[in-house]
Amino acid sequence: MPSPSSHPKLDALEQAARGKGRLSVAVAYPCSTDALGAALSAYEEGIIDPILVGPRRRIEACAAELKASLDNVRIVDADDDPILSSRAAVALVSAGEAKSLMKGSQHTDELLGAVVSREANLRTSRRMSHVFWFDLPAYHKPLMITDAVVNIQPGLKEKVDILANAVDFAHRIGFEAPKVAILSSVETVNPDLPSTMDAAALTKMADRGQIAGAIVDGPLAFDNAISAQSAKTKKIASAVAGDPDLLMVPNLDVGNILYKSFIYMGGGECAGVVLGAKVPVILTSRADSRRARIASCALARLSLA
Repeated sequence: MPSPSSHPKLDALEQAARGKGRLSVAVAYPCSTDALGAALSAYEEGIIDPILVGPRRRIEACAAELKASLDNVRIVDADDDPILSSRAAVALVSAGEAKSLMKGSQHTDELLGAVVSREANLRTSRRMSHVFWFDLPAYHKPLMITDAVVNIQPGLKEKVDILANAVDFAHRIGFEAPKVAILSSVETVNPDLPSTMDAAALTKMADRGQIAGAIVDGPLAFDNAISAQSAKTKKIASAVAGDPDLLMVPNLDVGNILYKSFIYMGGGECAGVVLGAKVPVILTSRADSRRARIASCALARLSLA
C-alpha cells in the first residue's frame, strides 16, 4: 500500500484541518477496534474532539485491546444496541453538544435512520447524499465523486439535490467554481439512455442559473471527462473535460465501482462525508484504511466554518 507521503494532497487536507482547531464529534457506537482506533487517531492528530457514545464497558474493552488511553476523552454511556447508541449520539448533535456525527461499528442504515428521524431535527429541505474526496497519484488535483454511497438509483429530482449538496460543499472546502462532469456511458444525448437525459438536463439547469456556482457539463463518458486528449480526439469542446473537480455518477453501482477502482487499482486514498443534514456525517466503511477515516474527519472539519 502507498505510504502517507505518496498522497501529498491528502497531507495538505489534514494540515488545513488541524489549522482550524478540533471539531467536536459524537462518535456513535465505537464498539470495534477499527472504529474506536480511527476516532482516537483523529483525536491524536488534533483534528477532532470525540465524544464516544455507546456501552462504556465495550468501549473500554476495545481501548484495552488497542492499548490506547481514554484519558481526557468523554464517554457517554448508552445501551449496548447500535440503534439506541446512534440515537443517543444524534441527540447530542441536536442539542449542540457536538458539531458533527461519526459512524462507529453499526450498519450505515442504523446511523442514518437516527439522523433522519423527526426527533433528531437534523434534516434539511434537501435529500441527503455522499461525496468522496480523492488524492489520486495519476490525477493532477483533488477529485471528488458523488454519490457512491447513499442514493441507489436517483432520478433527476434527486440528482438536483445531490449536485447542489456537492457544489455547496466544494465551495466550503475551497473550490470557488468547481468543474463538474456528469457521467454516463457515452457523451451524446440518447433518449433510450436515461442517464444521458438527466446529465443534459442538469447541464442546462446550470446554464440557466438553477444550479449556481459551478461549471457543469454532461453527459460525458469517463474517458473524455478525465482526459483532455480523449475529449480532443472525440472533438468535444468542453470547459470541464480533462480538468473536473467533481464527477457525478448516474447511480450507486457506478459510483461504488469507480470509488473502489480508484483505491484498489489507482493507488488512491480518500475521505468522505454525508451531506444534506444540518451537520456533516462522517460515514466510513469497515474496509476503509485508518488514514481514510482520519481524512474523513479532516474533510468534515474543513466543511464547517
